[in-house]
Formats: sequence, C-alpha cells, structure tokens
Amino acid sequence: MSRTALRICPLCEATCGLTLTIEGTRVTHARGDRDDVFSRGFICPKGASFGAVDSDPDRLRTPLVRRDGELREATWEEAFDAVAAGIRPVVERHGPHSVGVVLGNPNVHTMAGALYAPVLLAGLGTRSVFTASTVDQMPKHVSSGLLFGDANAISVPDLDRTDHLLLIGANPLESNGSLCTAADFPGKLKALKARGGRLVVIDPRRTRTAKLADRHIAIRPGTDALLLAAMARVLFEEGLVEETPHAQGFEELAEELRDFTPESVTEACDVDAGVIRTLARDLAAAPTAAVYGRIGSCTVPHGTLASWLVDVLNILTGNLDRPGGALFPQAATDKTPRPAGPGRGFALGRWHSRVSRHPEAKSELPLAALAEEIDTATEEGEPVRALIAVAANPVLSAPDGDRLDKALDSLDFMVSVDPYLNETSRHADVVLPPPPPSQSPHHDFVFNTLAVRNQVRYTRPAIPLEPGRMAETEILARLILAVTGMYGADPVAVDQMVIDQTLGKAVEEPHSPVHGRNPRELAARLTGDTGPERRLDMMLRLGPYGDGFGARPDGLCLERLLAHPHGIDLGPLRPRLPQPLKTRSGRVELLPGPIVDDLPRLRAALAERPGGLVLVGRRHLRSNNSWMHNVPALTGGSNRCTLHIHPEDAERLGVEDGAAVRVKGAGGEVTAPAEVTDAVRRGVVSLPHGWGHNRPGTRLSHASTDPGVNVNQLLDGRLLDPLSGNAVLNAVPVEVVPASAAAGASVTEKLTALT
Repeated sequence: MSRTALRICPLCEATCGLTLTIEGTRVTHARGDRDDVFSRGFICPKGASFGAVDSDPDRLRTPLVRRDGELREATWEEAFDAVAAGIRPVVERHGPHSVGVVLGNPNVHTMAGALYAPVLLAGLGTRSVFTASTVDQMPKHVSSGLLFGDANAISVPDLDRTDHLLLIGANPLESNGSLCTAADFPGKLKALKARGGRLVVIDPRRTRTAKLADRHIAIRPGTDALLLAAMARVLFEEGLVEETPHAQGFEELAEELRDFTPESVTEACDVDAGVIRTLARDLAAAPTAAVYGRIGSCTVPHGTLASWLVDVLNILTGNLDRPGGALFPQAATDKTPRPAGPGRGFALGRWHSRVSRHPEAKSELPLAALAEEIDTATEEGEPVRALIAVAANPVLSAPDGDRLDKALDSLDFMVSVDPYLNETSRHADVVLPPPPPSQSPHHDFVFNTLAVRNQVRYTRPAIPLEPGRMAETEILARLILAVTGMYGADPVAVDQMVIDQTLGKAVEEPHSPVHGRNPRELAARLTGDTGPERRLDMMLRLGPYGDGFGARPDGLCLERLLAHPHGIDLGPLRPRLPQPLKTRSGRVELLPGPIVDDLPRLRAALAERPGGLVLVGRRHLRSNNSWMHNVPALTGGSNRCTLHIHPEDAERLGVEDGAAVRVKGAGGEVTAPAEVTDAVRRGVVSLPHGWGHNRPGTRLSHASTDPGVNVNQLLDGRLLDPLSGNAVLNAVPVEVVPASAAAGASVTEKLTALT
C-alpha cells in the first residue's frame, strides 16, 4: 500500500516543497506540494526525479576502507577506526594545517553539512580549508563583507514587488536561482512582466532567461565590471544618485569612477555607449528596481569588483533595503539580531596559502590552489598530507583536475564523505556514505538567509533509516570525534557541546532574549527526537522570530514548526538597515580600501581587447554539479556535453555541426562534439561544467556511458580574482580546431620532428 510524505527538495537552491509517494521503502513519485508556503506546488525536472535520485543503484550502502590498495566494504566501526588511525598521527606529527578540508556544494543542501561542518573545522583548527565557494560565489561574499562588514550579508532582489529587474551573468530559468532562493523563479519573472515591469538580461549567451527578457545585451564575456562601472558613472554624471544616510563615500566613489565613461568602455564591452546610458537611466527612473548578478559575473577576472558594483547600483538608485528593490532576508535560525551600531568589520588576507601566497577570504583558501598545496614543497609550513572531503568532487570542479588527480594519490591519508565512488572519492582510504535524502531530515539553514520571502519549513525523514545505514548527522559527528582526538566518545556529545556553548554565550549577551537565565534550565526545555532537532529547536527559540524559551509565547520553536508541515510564512522581506551592518563605521562603506586598490586593474582593462575565442560555461535545468549525471532521467536530450559555437566562427574555423573539435586552453585540451548555434555571440564558445566521467575506479555506471569532458581541464589554476581567490572560469582564451585537422597537424608535427 502506498502512502505520501512531505519533503523539501535538496537538489538545487529553490528549496521547493515536495509530496512524495512511497511504496514500502521506495519513493515512486514526486510532485509539488501545493500547500507549501514558499513554493506553492512548483516543481522542476530535478524535483520530479527525486525518486530516481534517491534510489540510484550506484549509491554506496556501506563504508569502504582501503586494504591492500583496494577499496573494500567494511563496517562502520572499522571505517571510523581507520579514520582515527589515519588522521590523528598526521595532526600530531605535522600540525593541524597539514590536514586539508574540502567542502562541496551539497553541504549547504543538508542539515548535516550546515550543522557539523563548522564544528569539524573548529575542532581541527586547520587553515587549509577549501570549498566550492571559490569556484562559484566568493566574490559576492567578499564584496558584501567589504560593503556591509559581514560576508554573509547578501541582499536579494524583491522579485514579487520590483518594477525593473536587471540580471547580469544570471540564468535562473536554468539554475532556478542562486544566492537568491526563489521557488518558481521563472514564474516570478513572468509575473513581473505581466504587471508591467521590465526585465533586462546582460549575458553573452541567449539563454532561456534572455529569451524571456524585454531586452538582452550580449556583452563580451569578462567585461561585466566595466559595464556596471559605466552605469554608475552615468548616475553621478546626470544627477540621478539618491543618497542614503546609511552609506558613506559617495563623493569619493564618484571620483574613482570618473574614468569609466560609457564611451571608454564601449569597445571593451562591445556595447554601445547610448545603450549603457539608457540602462542606467531606466534603472534610476523605475519606481523600484533591483540589479542581480550571479556566476557569470563572479567567475571572471574582476568578479569581486562586478559583485561590488551590483550593490553599488542598488545603493545609488536608492533601491537597497527598499521594498521592490534589494533587501536582506531574515531567516528564522539567524542569530538574535544585535542592536545597530559599529562592528568589527571584514578583513582579507589574515593568512596566506603556503605555495602561491594567495590571501584567505572568509577563512578559505582558493580551491584552485589545492593541488599545489599537496604536491609542492616549500620552506614555509607543511604541505597538505591528509585530506577530508565532504560532499566534494574537486577533480571535476576545480581547475586542472589531472594535476589534482595525481596529487590526491600522493596523500598520506584521505577520507571522503560521499554517496558515490566518483572521480575524487576513488582516491580515499575511507569512504563514508550518507543515506539517500528520503531517509534524512531537512531544514534550509543557508538558503533561508537568501530567500526572497521570509518563511520557515522543516521535514523529518520520509522513510525510516534503512538497516545498516547511518544518519549523515551521526557520520559527521563521529568524524569530528575521530579526527579531533575524542574517538570513542558518544556522538551525542557533539550536539550537547554545541548546545552548551551556544546557550552559555546567549545568557551573557545583553540583547539576547535569554539574558541572565540559567543555561542548564534552557537546555532541559529543548525538544526534538535527535541532537540535530534539539539544535534546530534552540536556534529557532533564540532567533528573530523565536519564543525566547517562553519569553514570547507566540514565537517559533520546533514544536510549533512541526505542527505546520507545509511551513510557516513569515511575510515579505522588510527593510532592515542599519541592523545588518557590521562595518567599523556602522554604515555601508561604498569605497573600501581593497576595492580602491583593485580599481587600477579594472582601468587597465579598458584597453584590453581579447583576440580569438573565449570560453564561458553553461548550466542545464536538469543538472546540478557533477553527480546528477548518473541519473538517466536527468541526462540526454538537450542536456549534453557539447561545445556551443556561433555559425560564423564555425564557418571560419571549418567546424561542422556534430563533428568533434579539439579545445585547447592553458591547462590542457579536450575533445567534444560541436553544436553550431547563434545562442552564443561571435567570438564565444561554451562548454557545460560537471562532466568528464571517464576516469577508472569510479562507480557511476550511467554517467560513464556518456562521460563528456571536463571543461575545467582547460584551466591551469593560475587565473584567479585576486581579492576573493575565486577561479576564473569564464572569459578564458581558448583555441578551437576540428579534431580531424588537429590529428593531421599532430602527424605533421611528428614527421617534422623526426626529420
């Protein structure tokens, strides 16, 4: 007999509510939850394929431990014995920084990743921390930190109320949104147009989002910051700036942007000066407006400057912290809001990577530097000798996977928390597989801080934990104990330690709702069946909507949330300034020092003219990172690893549609089928990310049948945005030739060498 259960989808940032049909212990169908307070029944192909993702036969069911050079099934006890025996000696002999930690994107999609990864890093005390953020979004964190004093204070467009939305480097009809959590992003854009609003898209590709736009500007890749700077310059020049008392530095900013006139950037951007002026004027004239930039404007040489200028335009037009503009969400599990006032500010470069001396950003080092931190000896510090990878596949997601592939083989020890034996986890000495999502609880700690409407939802596991499985929260708790010298302790101790520390601090903070109370008495009042649920209850009670452990009877707690299985709507986004600001001045600092120091590099770009072809990435609605390529329902059709190339470029190079082409970059070369299309502008080629499933030793049976190529192999890791350490993945020069011509040239070169 079948039954239904609710679940929040963990497969992208939209966080849609699902209604699952379950037969026995298997999810047989998934549809949108019409009563979900956030998504209202919306679902995308990934959510509809939840059952196929959940029951993928290639998912690991038991731990793997390397014995005699081979990964073999083991018990959980044997696996954690091996972890403790492998990691602790490295720490004790070479220090904590010799242990690297890599956190992949799926960590922010699980309760376990959000709750336990910070405890793991704090317990290890390592500075060798690498995450997916530095191949994705770190520029936005850095620019937000510099502007607002908090790297996590990210404003999002008020999609439901704005009159004018300008998207740059964003394709939410494929991505469902990113750093902007919005269920049914496509529907919200259509609603914007239906109410008479205007949608403008700036992108070198004619994406599905661009096709929906009222205006599409096919900018030259990598010049986003120049265009945005010129728009800001127009606002100052034409007296269109709306100053706010919450910000400082308007006059200084106007002076710094003096060189970036529309006429000076037009050749570099390949956008007419008149068009740039119109973009700025329309933005200023709209009753409400928002500028939103994403991965296309982050993963470029001036990613931090582009991210900074997105917020600058929102500030200059008076749209930051305005309904219909860009506002700061308030999640239910946020810390208790502190009174407005000066804070500690945000600092960059508190330490540096050992080899190339990359500055840290947000306590992270560039993922692109991981290989050299492992395989390169220097006089300063120990190399990374052991690695903990949690839901991460950097062999495919970081530049120059071939080098990293070799480097991982040289480690003293590696442990991977991953449901698959993939291109990275195949190197591990221990693989710890979490259960499928149907057997895990779900609350979006991270994405609710980026949501376009304040709400809170929680779903317990839809299916009981299968015998032999271990909850992901327990896996990470046991991992923390094993690597921090507390192996053998009850994993419940990890949650209790966090609860004791959090409540101990809360009762000492004057602005806390539990100031002066007894932390033990508060801990005794927590509810929940598990340690993670008790921690969620604690965070809800202490949060901005919480009951304050009885101080506000109508406030949030876990018990109340469980009584609302479709979630609780907390209302539209509201103006919050100056409370979120943590700068030393207590105001928005429009022109931080690191930005000023980087602007000469942007001025130099005014004269740059890229020759030949440049590469950009692309995203497909049925894909997210590398691991979904193993689900048949999410591959095939238009979701293919092909090189998009403009018809004129194809004709000039002798490239035929469907024929194999060789693409060469600074880090190597790949061969892929060409797809001739005018969806890319002239001079631009595009390959999707996350492919390249052709390495031996993996267990990805479906992905390996159509492996595609690893686009990041075209990069050597040297191109980084200097402020954030983010890898430059777009606007990268490449050479493209037909594979047949390349083979012929290779033979000629060999004959020439022989003679």
